[in-house]
Amino acid sequence: MDKIPQHVAFIMDGNGRWAKKRFLPRVAGHVKGVSALKKIVDHCDAIGIKNVTVFAFGRENWNRPQSEVSFLMKLMLKKLNKELGELNSKKAQIHFIGDRTRINHEFAKCIEHAEQLTANNTGIIFNICVDYSGECDIIQAVNRIIQDKLELPVTEQIFAKYLLTSHSPNPELVIRTSGESRISNFMLWQLAYSEIYFCQTLWPDFTPIELNKALEWYNNRERRFGKISEQL
Repeated sequence: MDKIPQHVAFIMDGNGRWAKKRFLPRVAGHVKGVSALKKIVDHCDAIGIKNVTVFAFGRENWNRPQSEVSFLMKLMLKKLNKELGELNSKKAQIHFIGDRTRINHEFAKCIEHAEQLTANNTGIIFNICVDYSGECDIIQAVNRIIQDKLELPVTEQIFAKYLLTSHSPNPELVIRTSGESRISNFMLWQLAYSEIYFCQTLWPDFTPIELNKALEWYNNRERRFGKISEQL
C-alpha cells in the first residue's frame, strides 16, 4: 500500500448482533469486541498509523438498558486497567474524548491516571470516545471560544483547536462495521473530508485482514478536496 493514513477512526458496530447470532447475551458481544479492538490497535501501530480513534460509547447509548450500560462501563474499566501497562510500554498516548460528568468516580480516576501516565509518550495516539457526540463537541468548542473572548472572526483553523480531538489530525479514513451506513453523531466537524468505508463485517469479527481490505480501498480513492479529478 502506497498510502498509510495518519489517522483512522472506527465506529465499532455489531457487537449485539454478533452475540444474537450465536444465541448469547448482548454483553458477550461487547467482550468479544474488546478483544477485536486490541488486535486492531496493535496492527495499526505495526503498520505506521499514528492516530487511532474508536467510538466506544456514544452520548445516545445512555438510552440502552441500565444493565447493559453498567456492564459496558465496568468492562471498559477492567480492560483499561489490564492493558494500560502494555500500552504504556509501547509508548502509546491515551486520550479519552467526551463528557466525563456522568462517568462513575472509579472509572474517571482510572481515565485520568491513564492520560497522565502516557501524556509524554511518543508512539501511537489512541483516542477512546466515551459519552461522546459530534454535536456536543462542537457546542463545547463554541462555549470555550466565548469564554476565552476571542477576537472575531473565528476561522476554521482556530475553531478546530477547541475541539476535543485537537491533538490529532482529522481522520483520513473512517471505518464503520456491521453494514450500517451512517456516522451516528460521530466527529461531525472532523469528518468533513474523510473517506468513509462501510463494511458488512460485525465488529467482533473485524480482523487485521479486514482492516487491510479497508486500507486497500482507501489506496484506490482519489482525495480531491473539491478539486477536479485528475482522471477526467
